[in-house]
Parts: sequence; structure tokens; C-alpha cells
Amino acid sequence: MTLPKVDIDCSKIFHNAQCLITQLGLKNISVTPVTKVFLGHPLIAEILIKAGAKTFADSRLENIQRLAQAGITQPKMLIRTPMLSQVTEVVKYCDISLNSEVDVIQQLSEAAKLTNTCHKIIIMVELGDLREGVMPERLIGFIQQIVTLPNINIMGIGTNLACRYGIATDHEKMALLSKIADELEAKFKLKFQMISGGNTASIDWALNNTRATRINHLRIGEAIFLGFDSLTQHQITGLHTNAITLTAEVIESKIKPSLPWGKRGTNAFGEKEEILDRGCVSQIIVALGRQDVCIAGLTPPDGMTIMSSTSDHLIIETSTESVMVGQTVKFNLDYSGLLSAMSSCFVRKSFNLIKVSQ
Repeated sequence: MTLPKVDIDCSKIFHNAQCLITQLGLKNISVTPVTKVFLGHPLIAEILIKAGAKTFADSRLENIQRLAQAGITQPKMLIRTPMLSQVTEVVKYCDISLNSEVDVIQQLSEAAKLTNTCHKIIIMVELGDLREGVMPERLIGFIQQIVTLPNINIMGIGTNLACRYGIATDHEKMALLSKIADELEAKFKLKFQMISGGNTASIDWALNNTRATRINHLRIGEAIFLGFDSLTQHQITGLHTNAITLTAEVIESKIKPSLPWGKRGTNAFGEKEEILDRGCVSQIIVALGRQDVCIAGLTPPDGMTIMSSTSDHLIIETSTESVMVGQTVKFNLDYSGLLSAMSSCFVRKSFNLIKVSQ
């Protein structure tokens, strides 16, 4: 067994995806799973297809290429504004892209024209989280510059919330997005197919909303894989929160003082934390570090407390029975932990391919 490793329970991911696709479907909202944290892994895509996924989304063109090269034929959406340097590949591999820059859309048009294809776009609208998006008052002028571009289909509008500042999805913001869609359709004689209301942070609003809305699409990754509401970090009812865990090996177990000694400066990362003298403590070191995973995204077992970390050592204090060298410690992961662990070449990925039924 090679450690550290991420264990992925595909049956639980299937369950989470199927639940969300079904429940949001009852609200007339389609779900596009975001495969970013799994780097576009074909095994995960196949599980999501069995759960009912009709499209896939990713922020990295390389991940979308991986899906295409693995024979995944479902439409694919690029959810980060395309780089000008990649427009040819975007048109080749992506059916849809989210956009907020006129120059980029113009170049997508040129690339699509050269290959005699039609590229679909979603125009992103800024609603307060201050990441990507056109300011609402500038949308008319924005669309005037792109509405007649050849080989471009304005499929709809969308927004992103919660990712930068944690701005919540609520009825006011979704009502505004719906109103903007109505006004743009009337102004330009368009008919939008998709009004994309955000990501995992929009699920609670979507499931509990009882008022009329144009929102008919969400881009969801975190809830499918981790079962949490990203805004509150509370479990979403009915979803598994332990589909993915990280296991690492203990390489030292000793009783040591809690207070270091000698002349002290900053550590290898420029940090100098305050330290209290708590006497001698039971300390273990796990073969896991910042080069492997975002340490802040780890939750250790009960009775263990993560104290500090270096590039390849994780120092934990334990209040339970003695932990022996060679034993393993299993951690739960939040989104930052999962994203970093899956992206690390030093962390092995183990897929539990229990057969799932459609």
C-alpha cells in the first residue's frame, strides 16, 4: 500500500449526484457536475453519467481534453473565462464557455468560423461577489458588440457567487438575474436556453425557493463530492459527507515538550506562531505535508489535533492511547483539502468501484 492516498467511494458520489440531479430537477433546474477537483477523471465522469449527468463542466481546458480523449461525448462547459491564447482549443473541445470579455468572444467567433462550428456562450453577470462578470448596467452595451458575431450562439446568462467573498445566493439576486434575462431577451429579440444561477452555494436557495424564477441551471462540484453546503459548511440533507478520505502513515511517535528551546526566528514558511508551554505532550508525525495537501482542509480523527506542518511532515498531538509508528491516520477533507490532494502527484488515488445501478 502506497501512502498517502485518497480513498474515493464511487457509490457515495453516485448517490449524492443522483439525489441532487433528481431534487433540483423537480424545481426545473438542471445540474452540470463540475469535474475540476478530480482533474476530469473519466471514472468519475462515468459514475456521474450513471447518476443522470447530461453535461460536464470544468475550469481547466486540460481536464476537458482528458474527458474528450477518454470518449466522454456529453457536452462540455468551460467555466473559467477562456484565455485568448487558448480560443482555438476551447472551440475544439468545449461546446459552451462562460464569458465576460468582448475581445475573447470575438476571438472565439473567429476560431469557430475557421472550423465551421457554432460555439455557445453564457454571459456572466456580476452580482456582488466581485469575481468574473459584466456589471448589470453595462450588459446592453456588451451584448451590442457581440450579438451579430458569426458562429456564436448566446445561450444565456449566468452568475457566480460565494467563491471570492462568500456572498450568498438569495431571492433578491436570483430575481435580479431573472429580470435581466427578460430585459435582454426583449431588447435583442433573443431566447435564452440557460439562466445559470451559480454553484453549490446556490443549492439551499434552489431547493427552498417557492417563488417564480428564470433560474434553470446550476454548476455543482463540492456538494456532489463532499455533501456540504459551501456557504455554511453544513451537511446537505440526504447526502454523504465521507465519500472521500485521506490516509497517511505515522513515521514518529514520542512524548516531547510542547515548548521549543533555543534562539527563535521564523520557520521555513516565514511564520512565527505564538506557543504556550503545556508541558510534555504525546506527539506523532505523519508522512504528509504542505507539498501534498492544504493542511487547513484536513480534519483528523477524534482525540487528535493538528498542531503544525512543514513541507512534508504533519505534527499531531494525540490524547488517545499511544499511536505506533506504521499505523495510519485517516482524515476527512473539505474542498481545499480535496482540491489540493487530488492535484498532488505525491498522493495516490484509490477508487472504490462498487457497482452502482442506474
